[in-house]
Amino acid sequence: MKNTPHLTDHQRDTLFAQAHEAVGAFQFDESVVAVFPDMIQRSVPGYQTILTGIGELTKCHAQDHTQLYDLGCSLGAATLTLRRNVEHRPCNIVAIDNSPAMIARAGQYLHAYHSDVPVDLLCADVTQVPITNASVVVINFTLQFIDPQARQPLLQRIYDGLQPGGILIVSEKIHFEDNALQDAIEHLHLQFKRSNGYSELEISQKRNSLENVLISDTADFHLNRFKTVGFASAGIWFQAYNFVSFLAIKGA
Repeated sequence: MKNTPHLTDHQRDTLFAQAHEAVGAFQFDESVVAVFPDMIQRSVPGYQTILTGIGELTKCHAQDHTQLYDLGCSLGAATLTLRRNVEHRPCNIVAIDNSPAMIARAGQYLHAYHSDVPVDLLCADVTQVPITNASVVVINFTLQFIDPQARQPLLQRIYDGLQPGGILIVSEKIHFEDNALQDAIEHLHLQFKRSNGYSELEISQKRNSLENVLISDTADFHLNRFKTVGFASAGIWFQAYNFVSFLAIKGA
């Protein structure tokens, strides 16, 4: 994670390094928080590029006297990126996550870097928080953990709460309808994790932990849903293997 304290040995992701008799459902608890920066960097190809792109898009599209939202903020990497790119502008940032452990650690990171841009850090369900007077909304690898039935209503509320010309950035792991393509790209992702030091045991146990917790959509499904809720323009601005970041723009 950019601009977070240097990883020490105990912050390296070894959560699934030992065999477990039964692997429970993945949870964003204290154990995950402690290793989250390492986990993200070693599991998500292009993560740093996505953060950089979020910063550039924010710089171009943030509007004065509006709110910027980081929904599912985890440790605040995107929040910090938003804040750095609206320095000296009259904006307010709202960062939300439903994990108390994540919010507590995000607060520490945010306080470590001085800025005059205010941040409201909330421990809440992103599907229940009002979105108002927004010019930039970021959902960075969070929608995939939300109940599929709640995703379109959330995007509709975001669209309705955006100012004309406002943007939504959604980063997600996707899947492919074509089985051969899915297998080939999944192989690339597995090789990415192996090259970053994850063992076969770790890869297998984490996959089992995420089953029925991380529920992905196809790229076309995402794009059609953006159009359904009203976005005039929507497309992929970044992709690395099966990890994609979408940009949706509300018409003027």
